[in-house]
This record gives sequence, C-alpha cells and structure tokens, in this order.
Amino acid sequence: MRRPKIHVAILSMEGTNCDEELAVAFQAVGAQPEILPLRAFESDGARSGPRRRLDEFQLVLVPGGFSAGDYVRAGAIFAARLRTSLGDELEQYVSSGGYLGGICNGFQVLTELGLLPGRPNGRLGAPQAALMPNASGHFECRTTFLRWDGGNFAPLQNVPAGTVWRAPSAHGEGRLCLVGDSGERLRQLHAAGQLLFRWSDPTGGAAPYPWNPNGSPGDIAGLTNPEGNVFGFMPHPERAAFRWQYADWTRTGDSESLGDGQQLFGAIVQHLAERR
Repeated sequence: MRRPKIHVAILSMEGTNCDEELAVAFQAVGAQPEILPLRAFESDGARSGPRRRLDEFQLVLVPGGFSAGDYVRAGAIFAARLRTSLGDELEQYVSSGGYLGGICNGFQVLTELGLLPGRPNGRLGAPQAALMPNASGHFECRTTFLRWDGGNFAPLQNVPAGTVWRAPSAHGEGRLCLVGDSGERLRQLHAAGQLLFRWSDPTGGAAPYPWNPNGSPGDIAGLTNPEGNVFGFMPHPERAAFRWQYADWTRTGDSESLGDGQQLFGAIVQHLAERR
C-alpha cells in the first residue's frame, strides 16, 4: 500500500541558512517539503499568493542559521515574529497534535516561545529555558553524536535505547539552561520522557568536551514538550543525511549508504505516515 505524502513546511526568514539542506534530506526519505518564508503565513498582505496555513502540513520545521542576525539573542527576533503574527494559530496547531520541530537556531526559537520544555496543550508563554553561549566561549563546528535513551517522542519508540546518530554541530549558543534548580528540573524532564537526545562519544559513552560541544548539563542535546509533538535539538542531522557528507567518506570508499540523518528523519516521516 502506498504511504500518503507527508507535507513538511520549512519556515525561513532573513538569516536562516539550513533550509535547503533540510529540504533535500526530507525529500530523500519520501516527504514533500516546502521552504516557505514566514510572510507566506502572515496576514498583513506582504506576500505574493494566498495565505498559507500551518494545518496544511503534518510537520513544521524551524531550520538552523542566524535568523535576523541573532541580534538581541539567538532566535529571539524569529520567535517574536511568530508570537505576534501566528501565536494563536501555532498554539492550535500544537494542541491539535501537529508536529513542530526546531534544529539549532530553530531549537533556540522554540525555547524563546516557551514551547520547549513546554506547557501542557502547547501554550505559548515566558521562556522556561535558554540556549546560552557555549562553555568553551567560542563557536563550535565539529562532528558530534546524539544518543537516544528512550522518551516520549513517538517517532523513535521502535528505535532501541542507546542508538547513536552522527549529527554535526555548528553553534555558538547551545548550552541549555533551565529556569529554577537545573538538577531538579532535569530529573523532572527525564521522568516525563522529555529529554530527547544526549550528547555522546562515537560509541554511545560519556560526552566530555568536545563530544558535548557546549557544556549543557546532563549532556542534554534536545528536548520535547510534555506531549512529545514539539521537539528541538542543537546539532544538524541534515548535514549527515548522506554518506558522502561524512568527513571520512573518501577513506572508507562508502558514498552510497544512508547517512544517520536520513535514518532519523526517515523514522519521523514513517511515524507521521502511519498516523494518517
């Protein structure tokens, strides 16, 4: 039986720069992505065609980059635009079960909106977390790895705990800081299944620097909301979607097999197809 097409919206604005990589990666796993400027969803008339709606899509993604130059702080201006022009629609989309994800700068945007770690029913609000400057004090651009330990993210429920994916990092502000007692808050998020990914070394082990490139406590690299349909993480699986994107592909002679990013995105698309 043919699976239904999964329509993916990749939101862009001035300064986002990973949208095309993300579109190519999702095309490779059978989805139908569209890169759409934020103004395509806004109601002020500053667009060239009919207004688009979030509920046209099974997955909405906020990509990486430096939206609005990361002035004020990373992701703050993009988040303010979303809150002002699409706040009610965004809450409705999330509360109705639509999947919303953010990668790197997109993760920063979703924390600025208060959607991660999030409140029940996808309500926007004051930030409960922030992605602060890296503990190293400088921009980190390197190969890093994500470990899935289980949690409430439904697309990965059939993936064995301990699975590791390669996902390169490129960020200057990725150190997760939680409001309140960070140790207690991490324990609460772990109990709720909201710790999506942890940084690891290539074997799935502990992640001292540089494997944890930003110093996030608990090696946390990604979060979900309480319902598991809003998710965000700092590294870039779209930069490891194909084996020829790996730094060692010329030495291994392997340019044909699937990259780890394609396996991760494929699991998300498969889950969304099975829901329909």
